[in-house]
Order: sequence, then C-alpha cells, then structure tokens
Amino acid sequence: MARALNTIPLSELQQDASAALKRVQKSRGPVVVTRGGKAAAVLLSLDAYKKGEQEREILRLLALGEKEFDLDDVLAEADELLSKK
Repeated sequence: MARALNTIPLSELQQDASAALKRVQKSRGPVVVTRGGKAAAVLLSLDAYKKGEQEREILRLLALGEKEFDLDDVLAEADELLSKK
C-alpha cells in the first residue's frame, strides 16, 4: 500500500520556512506544498535530491548502454556514481 503524502500548505511555508525545512529533513521523503488545497510543488532534502539525481543518471547511462555503449563501461560508470555517496 502506498504511504500517505506528507503535505504542507503554502501559507505555513511562508509563515515559518525554518520549520518547514526541519519538516523536510525529518521526513526523509518529499513534502508536497499545496496552494488552494491542490499540490503545487515538492520540497526535498538535499540528500534525497542528490540520490534521485544519481539514480536518474544511472538509468540514463543504462538506457544509452543498450543502444550505443559497451554494457561493461556503462556499469563501471554506474558503480563510480554509486561510490560517490
């Protein structure tokens, strides 16, 4: 079962950005900012953002690897990216 989204109204973010940042860091996941009751943006901790970027880069390399590159080279680059954690 999917977990419930952690949300924060835009007005709360505007009133106390510091508390909102603490909430993002504590949640270890995305915090959805709502405006008028509808999702408007997503806040992520820096660690979560970096991890997502690394995962997207690995997927990009793997996708390219299937078409243009030697799979061993692509996997070596993926290992290098993962070791930078």
